[in-house]
Amino acid sequence: MFSKIVLTTVALCSLVFGANCTERYGKGSLEVKLATGSPGELGLVKVLAEEFAKTNDITLCWIKAGSGESLSFLKKKEVDIIMVHAPKGEKDAVKEGWASDRSLIGSNEFYITGPAKDPALIKDSSSVVEAYSRIAARQALFYTRADNSGTHKKELDIWKKANITPTGAWYTANKDFMLATLKKADTTGAYFMTDSSTWVAAKKELKNLKILFRGDIFLVNTYNALKQNGTDTPQQKMSEKFIEFVAKGGGQEIIRTFGKELYGEAIYNDAAYAKKYDR
Repeated sequence: MFSKIVLTTVALCSLVFGANCTERYGKGSLEVKLATGSPGELGLVKVLAEEFAKTNDITLCWIKAGSGESLSFLKKKEVDIIMVHAPKGEKDAVKEGWASDRSLIGSNEFYITGPAKDPALIKDSSSVVEAYSRIAARQALFYTRADNSGTHKKELDIWKKANITPTGAWYTANKDFMLATLKKADTTGAYFMTDSSTWVAAKKELKNLKILFRGDIFLVNTYNALKQNGTDTPQQKMSEKFIEFVAKGGGQEIIRTFGKELYGEAIYNDAAYAKKYDR
């Protein structure tokens, strides 16, 4: 009996914690679901959706999810659109036939942040691989997202390039979103790889962390939008229109200037800039 109760509870939790709206933007009659992480958390999705809704009968439901989870939601047809930074997963999705309209929308970059004293001495590293190698060699506290997000995938790629399999108490799984993990690293003196957009948005609240390494071309972080494959439903047609707006239309001006009012500086590059680094 107890096992049945547990299984029922798990099943119900799966429904509750599925692709449910974090926020809704617009007041149109057609709801379209979009999954993404930091662009939603930092407010970019809100501005894009509200501008698009001025001329389209749409309510955009934003689901807060990292790139891995967003791709999973799209594959299961729980969302209509995703905005992600996981190039291999994106290309596989198109190749396998369950996603389409992969469109470059912009970029930012990753920073390696850590305590000002820099116990692992990464500040003068010549590459991100060297920076990670120094952290591992000194077993300095490092937070991994450990959540299959785009950031986590990038981190694992760097460890692979460094021929290191990180293990031990120093390598700590946080399993939370970018902003929350960055703030935790600030209070505990940990190293953490954050995206530049989140850093700019949060830096006034951070008391101890510093940017210790940046500039390696491998740390450029491109974002693409994808939709469910097909144009049969109203949602699929509206999704195609929204992606066109974000990737090529008025959304590009929003992306290249977003952050100036909120944070004092733009926090994303547009697709024209990102194209130089898209893989």
